[in-house]
Amino acid sequence: MKEYLVTSESVTEGHPDKICDQISDGILDAYLEQDPESRVAVETMISPNTIMIAGEVTSKAKVDVPGVAREIVKKIGYTQPCTGFDCQNAMVLTNITSQSPDIARGVDSSLEDGSCGKKVFGAGDQGMMYGYACDETEHYMPITIDLAHRLVMKLAQVRKDGTVPWLYPDGKSQVTMKYSEEGKPLCLTGIVISAQHSAEVDRETVCNTILQKVIQSEVDPKWMNSETKIYINQTGRFVIGGPAADVGLTGRKIMVDTYGGVGKHGGGAFSGKDPTKVDRSAAYMARYAAKNIVAAKLAAKCEVSLAYAIGMADPVAVTVNTFGTEKISRECIDAAVRETFSFSVADILEQLNLKKPQFLRTAAYGHFGREDQDFQWEKLDKVQLLQEKAIQSVAGLICN
Repeated sequence: MKEYLVTSESVTEGHPDKICDQISDGILDAYLEQDPESRVAVETMISPNTIMIAGEVTSKAKVDVPGVAREIVKKIGYTQPCTGFDCQNAMVLTNITSQSPDIARGVDSSLEDGSCGKKVFGAGDQGMMYGYACDETEHYMPITIDLAHRLVMKLAQVRKDGTVPWLYPDGKSQVTMKYSEEGKPLCLTGIVISAQHSAEVDRETVCNTILQKVIQSEVDPKWMNSETKIYINQTGRFVIGGPAADVGLTGRKIMVDTYGGVGKHGGGAFSGKDPTKVDRSAAYMARYAAKNIVAAKLAAKCEVSLAYAIGMADPVAVTVNTFGTEKISRECIDAAVRETFSFSVADILEQLNLKKPQFLRTAAYGHFGREDQDFQWEKLDKVQLLQEKAIQSVAGLICN
């Protein structure tokens, strides 16, 4: 393969779809805070002056759903009509029912593990989930999505701290990196920023400020050369944004949530779903395994895929792909993974501490590569054990 390009995008917390993800996850957190056994599947749609929330919830908790939604929109920054949306005056519609008993029957197995008396949970749905990691960045994420997140996070920071007071909440980033034949990043060929702003500021000010305060602040000069093209607010004006410009939906930015299109995605969205839904919890577990495999230096790239059937406690398939970058045999890596991780639904919930409220923090700027948020699935606490198991597997092959 010759040199090739990889492009990833991210969006700010004020993007319409991301507003919906945050509302759905904020509602989930509110239920889990009162009742860790809550079953939640909540979807949000936002449009001009309207928030619509629907889904299924079974919980002992009592949650002010409209109040949660308004508070999240307020924290994002939509507090004045000039931004295109007003958290206090927007209409909030809700239609929340209880979880289907047929789904609950598959999840709430009454079976007990005879060896320890632990309840066995079944998967809340069928499907395949992927986790990915690589050694391109200190966060074990592809550099394109890592940089795209950093750019929109910087947009939000300079808006909120007053450095650039004329910025509004909506915005996007996109970066394109050229890679060598060997898969090493060479240089950025494209950086795209779209940032919502007040009507009073001119385009030249917008472009110069974002270049200096955002791009030059976050992009290492080593990645930029004569090939690098920078595009800022290419239409010339971005005053109308957020829900006033575009309808938002929960779960519509799944590549932003994961690996920017570099690693596979099973198709299921995360936000608004409690962790018995393997769409979410198994994707976190697969990332946990993949990241520790790369950090243990067993491979430079790793993708862990898990497949489940509804009501089944254990996955029907576990696959580890190291894309030819493995440092020991694939057989030894597979053996080390099997002996280090358990991928049953109950064990995932316990290992990753997924019954506590924490999901609102995942709903903007990606679910992975977020060491600052103290997510268990981002910890590297299995590195040593993986290395020990890998050594044992290699030794066993040699002896045989």
